[in-house]
Amino acid sequence: MGQLTADTTRLVGEIHAARGERQRLNQALRQATVELKRTVERMQVGFRTAHAEMTRRQRRGLREFMSGLESRVGALQRAFSTDLAGARAAWHGAAPAPTGREHSKRAAKAA
Repeated sequence: MGQLTADTTRLVGEIHAARGERQRLNQALRQATVELKRTVERMQVGFRTAHAEMTRRQRRGLREFMSGLESRVGALQRAFSTDLAGARAAWHGAAPAPTGREHSKRAAKAA
C-alpha cells in the first residue's frame, strides 16, 4: 500500500467517524430539544396557574376594597349632610348650631 492509499483510507475512516459523531450530536440535540420543550410547557402551566391565582386574589381584594370604600364614602356623605343641615339651620336662625362634641357624636353615629 502506498502513501496515497494509506492517507485515503485514513481520511475515509475520519469521515465515517465524523459522520457517526454528527449523527450522535444530532440525536442528542433532538433529545435535548424534546426535554426543553417539556420543561417550557411545565413552566407555562405554572405561569398560567400563578396568573389565575393572582387574578382571583386581586379581584377579591378589589371587591373588599370597593365594599369598604362604599361604606366609608356613605358615612362621609351622611356626616357632610348632617353638617350642612346644621349650618343651614344656624344660618337661618332656626336652631342653634351643633357644638363640636355633638357633631362628633353625629358623625360617629352615621359611620
